Amino acid sequence: MKVLLLKGGPDAEREVSLMSGGQVAAALRRAGVDVNEVTIDRPTLAELRAMSGDVVFPVLHGPWGEGGGMQELLAQDGRPYVGCEAAAARLAMDKPLSKRAVAEVGVPTPASQVIRAGDNLTLQPPLVLKPCDEGSSVDLRVCQTPEEVQRGLAELLPRRPVLLAESFIRGRELTIGMLPDRELPLIEVRPKSGLYDFEAKYRRDDTEYLLDPELPAGVEDAIRRHARAAWNRLGLRDVARMDFMLDARGPWFLEANTMPGFTDHSLVPKAARHAGISMEMLVRGMAERALARGATATLAS
Repeated sequence: MKVLLLKGGPDAEREVSLMSGGQVAAALRRAGVDVNEVTIDRPTLAELRAMSGDVVFPVLHGPWGEGGGMQELLAQDGRPYVGCEAAAARLAMDKPLSKRAVAEVGVPTPASQVIRAGDNLTLQPPLVLKPCDEGSSVDLRVCQTPEEVQRGLAELLPRRPVLLAESFIRGRELTIGMLPDRELPLIEVRPKSGLYDFEAKYRRDDTEYLLDPELPAGVEDAIRRHARAAWNRLGLRDVARMDFMLDARGPWFLEANTMPGFTDHSLVPKAARHAGISMEMLVRGMAERALARGATATLAS
């Protein structure tokens, strides 16, 4: 097996992708895998086909790399690849659509409203303003007052024509990594600043991560059940991370990440390691699963 590992991409999370991709490539090599590690922007189909590898591992984050564009290109390329197909990638990346989809199968998610310039925002603060198709808390604003909402809209709408306003859930931040055959241990995230933003995720070292946190009776089971229901409804495969908030009413689904981070600070590798799955086992298993899927498709055709 030779893995074509792609990192970088044209999205705002390029920096994170470069870090994640480097970690995945190193772990694959430690696992004895031949890796062709390539930094990309937005390659053409001809450029992609010129890159050698039996299976493609796109460690890309953001609207194009993780949200359907890269996956459409990979489908045209024809080689098996790690991660979900284009339709599922687009659905999971689109926060309003994914929230509506998981709500259809009984997964609770905070009230929200899509907002454009000139729209009347009916959702009352406290609320969160964020892009509909970004990750890593890029351009996320927590607004406690109407004045903060107006400042946030004035700042974000000129560069983000469509935003999601979502009711702010004050409580504990929990995340769960997902594999096809199991859910990984829960992690509670406690950022020192109070907000798990880009700095807290990737640059600061004072964020606390509590593995298998103590939770009220039934909460862990509910999160695992909701996460698997969301995985199935969104049509995900290979790996994902689901983010939740917990308050007195129970857990609330926020979003699904179809190619979660693999940096030193990232949560899926932490949870996998806690479950006895090394980084090497984790990423090699994902590549082997994709390769086997490609072989099965070839036999079926």
